[in-house]
Amino acid sequence: MSVKIRLKRMGSKKRPFYRVVVADSRSPRDGRFIEQIGTYNTLVNPAEIKLDEDLAMQWLNNGAQPSDTVKNIFSRAGIMKKYHEAKFTKK
Repeated sequence: MSVKIRLKRMGSKKRPFYRVVVADSRSPRDGRFIEQIGTYNTLVNPAEIKLDEDLAMQWLNNGAQPSDTVKNIFSRAGIMKKYHEAKFTKK
């Protein structure tokens, strides 16, 4: 089973709100997910990002692949930097 970290679209029409979720890659975009690890609100300026860094690091260490958008969100939050530092200091 391939696990992805991606966005799940919520909210009403023309008022999007996203949840950052861990899901099986075969499940639909707004379908079943394994765990919610944060939220992403694009309606406010600047965009509001709330993430559980511990859960995100745990899933990345377990092999979950972030989507392109989630990778950018993680980079802005500093999670990708922590992940790469932890990954390369283990060796």
